[in-house]
Amino acid sequence: MPLFRTILVADDEPSIRHILTLVLTDRGYDVRAVSDGDEALRELAARDYDVLLCDVRMPKKQGLVVLREALAAHPGLTVVVMSAYGSQEQALEAVAGGAFDYVQKPFKPDEIVFVLRKAEERERLLRENRRLKEASLPSAPEGHILGSSPSLQAVLRQVSRLAPVDTTVLISGESGTGKELIARELHSRSPRAAMPFVAVNCGAFPSGLIESELFGHAKGAFTDARTAKRGLFAEADGGTLFLDEVGELPLAAQVKLLRVLQEGEIRPVGENRVEKVDVRVVAATLRDLGRLVEKGEFREDLYYRLNVVNLRVPPLRERSDDVPLLARTFISRFNRQLNRDPPIQGLAPEAESLLTAYAWPGNVRELENAMERAVLLADGPQILPSNLPDRLWAARPPGPVGGPARVALQDGGDLSLKRAIREMEESYIRAALRKTKGNRTRAAELLDISHRALLYKIKEFGIDPDAEAEQG
Repeated sequence: MPLFRTILVADDEPSIRHILTLVLTDRGYDVRAVSDGDEALRELAARDYDVLLCDVRMPKKQGLVVLREALAAHPGLTVVVMSAYGSQEQALEAVAGGAFDYVQKPFKPDEIVFVLRKAEERERLLRENRRLKEASLPSAPEGHILGSSPSLQAVLRQVSRLAPVDTTVLISGESGTGKELIARELHSRSPRAAMPFVAVNCGAFPSGLIESELFGHAKGAFTDARTAKRGLFAEADGGTLFLDEVGELPLAAQVKLLRVLQEGEIRPVGENRVEKVDVRVVAATLRDLGRLVEKGEFREDLYYRLNVVNLRVPPLRERSDDVPLLARTFISRFNRQLNRDPPIQGLAPEAESLLTAYAWPGNVRELENAMERAVLLADGPQILPSNLPDRLWAARPPGPVGGPARVALQDGGDLSLKRAIREMEESYIRAALRKTKGNRTRAAELLDISHRALLYKIKEFGIDPDAEAEQG
């Protein structure tokens, strides 16, 4: 199928409009034809077009003027200029004005088809270039699914088998597990890799706007539709559309999505015509779609269309062996992004122990945020337990890692919670004062308490900050 879908022919000769409409429709394009420059500009404002075939001499507005105004309003439009009165100067003027090519009349229809194929090849190269640039950015998430745990490797083996085929895939898993990364991996390993990967969160739009976002709309389709809009299915044509949180789609949009999956065509809001699209759909959900079907909130036929293959992304608590690798990767990234000088070298053993023992209810996203905070707070060459969020400590037995309170618990000793918390507070305050060489303000920041609260605790526990500083 051609990369371009919609073509507008603007020519005052009925025979040219007729023959181009016949030939290009037969080649799979959706073609409309108009007879003057003003009508061409109105049509471009009302609907999305991939290509404008424009005659130079037309009533009301000349072709080169249409070229200039069309590209100003629609920068991504491909324009091919045609003329029976052409000259080399006119051809150069058209190309300098932004036209892709200039065709001299009379021409054979296959000449126009050849020019369109060249334009499509240029567009493919531009898209591939953009994709490669995005993939080379340090912060780009594509292509970096890290981990050697058996559960994750099982998912990646499924990705390898599914990537070459166009099967619809439903990715399930908790928030923050990396469902979009799995979708990107499916796309990057597929024959569609050079074409767009478009991601949309279906729960991020009001129910009245999601159809316009996915399928596009015509000018005047609703109150705020001042211009035509190209939908995300059209943007993803030839590539992959990732529908995150697909369970949030309203029922009306579900009907349209089912039609795309069954017929490969979309109908923009406010349009009477349909457009063919060639898109692989990958959906994701953290909700139980089967339960939503039982409650009448999700169409059963759409559920079975989406759930051809289900990939479950394991939560981080099921792949705790991957936590240190992920943490070190995030440390390396945030060293660059935050311009750490000198950079953090890694994790202290006690910090790594805390990271591995924590259940990570927010999964990889929560770990990423914790590492960004730790890189910001760390003073030395390693991430220390004191640089990690308090919630990691709350998940462990009271007392410092490997400290007295933990030993007492293992030996069946004193189980007073109040006494253990008091001992832990004193231990932390002494450690912070040693780390900051007695600097109370900095110690309060490390402990995540106010300066006044620290002074109160120092007095309560009878701590000598200068003595602690000498031990630091």
